[in-house]
Amino acid sequence: MNSRVVSSDMAKASRQINVVLRTPEPVSMPVSEPEPQPNGKTVPSQGPFADIMKELDQMVGLDNVKELVYEIYALLQIGQYRTDAGLMSNQQVYHMVFKGNPGTGKTTVARIIAKLFQAMGLLPKGHLIEVERADLVGEYIGHTALKTRDLIKKAMGGILFIDEAYSLARGGEKDFGKEAIDTMVKAMEDYKNQFVLILAGYSDEMDFFLATNPGLPSRFPISIEFPDYSTDQLVQIAELMVRERDYTLIPATIMKLRQLLIAEKNRYPSAFSNARFVRNLMERSVRHQAVRLLGQYNTSAPGRQELMSIKPEDMRTDKRSGL
Repeated sequence: MNSRVVSSDMAKASRQINVVLRTPEPVSMPVSEPEPQPNGKTVPSQGPFADIMKELDQMVGLDNVKELVYEIYALLQIGQYRTDAGLMSNQQVYHMVFKGNPGTGKTTVARIIAKLFQAMGLLPKGHLIEVERADLVGEYIGHTALKTRDLIKKAMGGILFIDEAYSLARGGEKDFGKEAIDTMVKAMEDYKNQFVLILAGYSDEMDFFLATNPGLPSRFPISIEFPDYSTDQLVQIAELMVRERDYTLIPATIMKLRQLLIAEKNRYPSAFSNARFVRNLMERSVRHQAVRLLGQYNTSAPGRQELMSIKPEDMRTDKRSGL
């Protein structure tokens, strides 16, 4: 075989091997951004809003309320980003109606919302003025408008919270409560975005109240239902209450608590006072425990566990209160 042919074939094979073994050039591939999770919440780990959400999250239940507070936070935060980017950021009206039975957390949530609005710059002061009918309605013509305007003035930069607001409409056309309603409607127009008005009360009564003045419903774009707590949630609330005071509920006491809760719910199905009932019951149980321990240990101090334990006999009914 001709040596030139062999050399030529070997050189050709060598070039083919070099082609196969040559390291390919790296190819830049676009990296896809991770898709946002549905209903995902971005909550700062520290700062005023983190503290506010922590306070809200510690409340039992109220999932719909917590969702709404986050929506308001998101709207205000994005509004700030839009302003920084030179975009329009329309101001919304944040007057609210809270509907629900007593003890469902309405006043506590109002205080938290006041803190949120202050932290986000919506309200400069973020304080809460809590009033009821007696604080607004006067004794003669013109007195009610004067009292109502004075309270609105005090609420400037914060929130005016009117509990049992439906009572303002109970007296009919000649009642001075109507004067308070008319004064509030005018103030909401005159001092737009300078304060937030929250009306609270039973669901059915609040619906009736809003229907008494054609200008009311459209001025309260946010309406929140505060449902009654379940028995399990009320037990959880009771345990949190006593734990904060270094007390504990033994299993037998929790069983007694459940019985009392079910009985009270059945006795007052439309006016059950929820956490308020639990708080009163826990405070009464602590008093009963103190009397029991003082009788048992009149010559010596009880042990630590005895001082902490609330027993079933401490959580007894009280004829004076109807429990």
